[in-house]
Amino acid sequence: MKVSDILRVKGHSLITVTPDETLATAIDIMSEKDIGSLVVMAHGDLVGMLTFREVMQALAKNGGSLGNVSVRKAMDDAPMTCTSETEMDEVRRMMLSNHARYMPVMDKRMLMGVISFYDVAKAVVDSQNFENKMLKAYIRDWPERDEMDGPEAPSL
Repeated sequence: MKVSDILRVKGHSLITVTPDETLATAIDIMSEKDIGSLVVMAHGDLVGMLTFREVMQALAKNGGSLGNVSVRKAMDDAPMTCTSETEMDEVRRMMLSNHARYMPVMDKRMLMGVISFYDVAKAVVDSQNFENKMLKAYIRDWPERDEMDGPEAPSL
């Protein structure tokens, strides 16, 4: 399974902010859209990611106040990325080893979408459920013992 499989189901809708937006504005957008991350774009390029982790770190650093902190000061300016062709096992490994909950999906310099750890987990569970269903159907259609007792039945 590849990242493109998740994006095909999830869609490619993106919500972005610029690095010069205030952190308060970014938090309002995240709250309104019920999302845990924003892609930070400048001049058509990915320049960072803002997640709840960075928001909490900025709040802790500023004594619980946002003030006029910009997204630029709070964002992760070197987010880990993947491509549409990245295998799901590799994405899981990358996300787990770096404690990343969100990962931008890039095609060269073009942002294709963002996948979350939830998206990855859901894809794995859905795949396992499908496989489980197929195995149960296969087992359910297994020939009964007396069907095997005919002339072609192997001798034991």
